[in-house]
Amino acid sequence: MNNLRVWYCLVILILSSAIVFAQNQGSKEIIINGGKMGNITFPHYTHHGVIQDCMVCHAAFSKEPGALQKAKDLGTLYKKQVMKESCLKCHLDKKKAGETFGPVKCKGCHVK
Repeated sequence: MNNLRVWYCLVILILSSAIVFAQNQGSKEIIINGGKMGNITFPHYTHHGVIQDCMVCHAAFSKEPGALQKAKDLGTLYKKQVMKESCLKCHLDKKKAGETFGPVKCKGCHVK
């Protein structure tokens, strides 16, 4: 009887873990309006895998589709704020540490 309970608990634990890990983690890539410099194809899954804590980026704007542009339109996020305070800072910190890093120049992200 105890073995049956242990197996039952293990099955519940495994199924619960699968549900947690299957939650929506956002789009694979996100196209961001980059203005005159050209749009940005943001590799969301790549960043999600490296950073893991969503709030590192999403403290400045919600996780909803279009939230970045909406926050800029409402004035709660200024132009280039995320790029300067998050993207570029992180990329430069990783470069300085000798780790793999993302683009550090405008045209590395902006494509016309």
